[in-house]
Amino acid sequence: MSNKQHPDDGRSSGWSGRFSEPVDELVKLYTASVDFDRRLAQADIEASRAHARMLGATKVLSPEDVAAIERGLSTILGEIERGEFTWSRDLEDVHLNIEKRLVALIGDPGKRLHTGRSRNDQVATDLRLYLRSAVDAIAASIKRLRHALLDLAEKHAETIMPGFTHLQVAQPVTFGHHLLAYDAMLSRDAQRLAECRKRINLLPLGSAALAGTSFAIDRERVAQELGFDGLCSNSLDAVSDRDFAIEFAAAAALIMMHLSRFSEELVLWSNPRFGFVRLADRFCTGSSIMPQKRNPDVPELVRGKSGRVFGDLIALLTVMKGQPLAYNKDNQEDKEPVFDIVDTLGPTLAIMTDLIAGGIEADAARMRAAASEGFATATDLADYLVRKGVPFRDAHEVVAQAVRHAESEHRDLSELPLASLQRFSSLIGEDVYVVLTLEGSVASRAHPGGTAPEQVRAAIRAARASLGSG
Repeated sequence: MSNKQHPDDGRSSGWSGRFSEPVDELVKLYTASVDFDRRLAQADIEASRAHARMLGATKVLSPEDVAAIERGLSTILGEIERGEFTWSRDLEDVHLNIEKRLVALIGDPGKRLHTGRSRNDQVATDLRLYLRSAVDAIAASIKRLRHALLDLAEKHAETIMPGFTHLQVAQPVTFGHHLLAYDAMLSRDAQRLAECRKRINLLPLGSAALAGTSFAIDRERVAQELGFDGLCSNSLDAVSDRDFAIEFAAAAALIMMHLSRFSEELVLWSNPRFGFVRLADRFCTGSSIMPQKRNPDVPELVRGKSGRVFGDLIALLTVMKGQPLAYNKDNQEDKEPVFDIVDTLGPTLAIMTDLIAGGIEADAARMRAAASEGFATATDLADYLVRKGVPFRDAHEVVAQAVRHAESEHRDLSELPLASLQRFSSLIGEDVYVVLTLEGSVASRAHPGGTAPEQVRAAIRAARASLGSG
């Protein structure tokens, strides 16, 4: 039979003998998943090869059957890769499409391949194989993004900018230190993915429909061949569990949330009212009516695309929340959210890496000027008084009064004469101006995790050591 020929009588499925009439055409259209689950084809063929070899090793299939199955699956994989394979909605999903073509190519051995397994454990295995590969690619993308962040942070280890709380000027920090906050987030993201991968990398195959199989199969052999770390321990859970997909979606949502937060800052910083950074033209667009505009479309889209990943997570949770054991048709709805997350997160990480690696130009003068506003060194003055023996709460009140006076004078604290400062505390001496400078403020935070340039560089070295090369 040519791969162009598929039965079209509506009863070509493996369960057709149970029913007395063809499946309704609308039902076919509504229940078919092949339009999207064909993305699992490579995983499906990989798992089928391992299953066939195991059946041969356990004498369930003859060597001749195994050889024919492997030959047929190789032919099918080639057809799919070349775009020559014809997918049929009549055959509902990726599994039956491949099986039907295999039978057309090799006859009865193709029909024997399904011995000892069900589509229930088959699809669970395919999805885990697909997701494992996707997680590995995403982890590599996060690593590249972190390297770009660390490079930019090192370049700006001494560049002073205002740190904000409530979006109000709080204390001086360095731009490098600020960037390292996002590296810390991405480090946690990478850890979460690594933990998620451990739970993805367990083999469901061999659980069959829900209860296991009566054939003397060797699940450990299949797990080893497919690179799984172990077996799903309960057959009921193995075929119905989608925790691993939900966990991946949650990890992806957190990654997108972190990238969205950074994007929001880039949008703010690139606004002329801030002027902290300029985004390269290739990451911006213009306006159809206002010729002066430089719109930060890339970070804005990252913000927006975070919402679809959040929605995919909620969709997966909703699919699973009401299901009894074991497998239910609801689980067909698990794949599109997973695919959408992969299709969204991968390009987002790539474009953010490009943007950070060569698309952000910091305006150090604007950053420093902004840090000079809003009395960013007020806490340093309070700390100065504490070191002179003033209880912190009393020091806090003294500085609050000094700030109020400076504000009325339209001056920064560092611009007030010593006599003016001494009106608020006689303990203030000439040495106060050292702590009131922006450089003195950031340099004084010289503990691990602090914003002092030496600590920023130490943190960068530690992060690079943890990442390794690449």
